[in-house]
Amino acid sequence: MSKAVSNTMPSAVVSLLQSVRRPVARLAAGLLLAGLLSAGAALAQEHAFDWNPRSGDTWIDTQLADINIYGARYRGAFVDELVRYHAAPRALVTELVDQRNWAPGDVYYACALAQVLGRPCRALVEAWGRSHDDGWAAVAAQAGIAARPDAMQRLKQDITESYARWGRPAAEVPKPAQDKSPDAGDKAKAKRKPGSGG
Repeated sequence: MSKAVSNTMPSAVVSLLQSVRRPVARLAAGLLLAGLLSAGAALAQEHAFDWNPRSGDTWIDTQLADINIYGARYRGAFVDELVRYHAAPRALVTELVDQRNWAPGDVYYACALAQVLGRPCRALVEAWGRSHDDGWAAVAAQAGIAARPDAMQRLKQDITESYARWGRPAAEVPKPAQDKSPDAGDKAKAKRKPGSGG
């Protein structure tokens, strides 16, 4: 084995290759190890933006971090999910993941949030590209999430359904917080119709 090759490989790899005596077996072992090293490097890629989603919800941020792992490992299933169930254009998703090097969690959230808000995926992609330093909560606010009070629960449900299709366990979706303020009971009474028995 040449010194140039041994200087570029980790010592454990060089030791393994040197222990293989037959040229054909050495070549096969080298190819196998090179494949494993490149696969590991692919999973540990740097993303275009520092990973820090700040969606405003800890559960969602945790799932998006896991989607980064899933999307890197199972690229085809990840892309198919966004195209089939989140109305994302395949060309856009593959461009974001393959050429722009976006984190899969950011791509997923852009398309899922866009769908919940009734907007095209590309609109949220452009908004994230401009304002990623502010976090997803700020981008969602600019996109009008406040006008849809059920949006966060719908996003959580979408993520849970994606996980079910992937056969991947997701953390249990927390129940929405109930209003425990003193006037919460008054608001509930005001919503009742007269003569409804209570």
